[in-house]
Amino acid sequence: MLIGLCGSISAGKQSVATYLIERQGFSRLCLAPPAPTIARSVLLEQHCFDTVEKLVDYITKRWQQRWVTTDIWNEDILEKLLRRPSFLLVSVDAPLTLRWQRYKSRCGSAEQPGPSLEEFVQMNDDHLYHYQSGSAQLIDRAGVRLVNRSLNLDQLHQTLAELDLPNEKRLRPDWDQYFMQLASLAAQRSNCMKRRVGSVLVREKRVISTGYNGTPRNLKNCNEGGCQWQVEVLRNIAADHVQAFDVTKAVWRALASQPAFVYTQKKMLCSKQTAAVFAEGGVKLRRFSPPHKGLVMLKSG
Repeated sequence: MLIGLCGSISAGKQSVATYLIERQGFSRLCLAPPAPTIARSVLLEQHCFDTVEKLVDYITKRWQQRWVTTDIWNEDILEKLLRRPSFLLVSVDAPLTLRWQRYKSRCGSAEQPGPSLEEFVQMNDDHLYHYQSGSAQLIDRAGVRLVNRSLNLDQLHQTLAELDLPNEKRLRPDWDQYFMQLASLAAQRSNCMKRRVGSVLVREKRVISTGYNGTPRNLKNCNEGGCQWQVEVLRNIAADHVQAFDVTKAVWRALASQPAFVYTQKKMLCSKQTAAVFAEGGVKLRRFSPPHKGLVMLKSG
């Protein structure tokens, strides 16, 4: 597994990398920036590379080990890393004023004058939005986006331990996660005016059918006025469309010889009629919550 860290100035990228190295058994990988500004002696150190191709070749042969890098300099490098299924991009951000205070503290430790807030804002804009090397485009593609509001390292380490960044399910979904993602994708086709619900009927880890809520075939869609409860569209519209129950009963009875499952979103509530159809067909309803992705607000106190 290779975790790549990107983000804004003084957000805590190095702190997250250090946590992964010291607490989770990761090793650091170094990649020279495109401009020749790094000393040759640094490149001769172990796990340091002058091209992304060499780095990718190295981790591909050692994909079962844990690696971390903060040296993702541009989108070209990111594209080559994303081709590997063992790669996860994580961005780290924090409130601007908090990052300014961290940066000034770091300057003070080095006995250097810290920037004013206005100067730091300009530095931040250059770092994020420079037309060639801005980090904003990298951050936008992160699979996990951390907001580091932690006030000290102990607090950061505690929240990272709870988050479990190295969870392998972030790279390759298990069966439950896979079928749930298919159900979520199916829900995007829903035309119901109250809620989107998708489902996947599964037997022996094979998809039998996918579906979503809406009017039956060859009738007007809900959002076109086809639902018989349209007059109460935002108040009492039914989540299930029972016209299709007779058809689904026949299908599920045919599947009853083997255990079958319906995967659907966590917040879906089955009507009594739907539950009866499931029970008669020997179909079990399964809900699943995968590891959190997207924006994650780390605890601050």
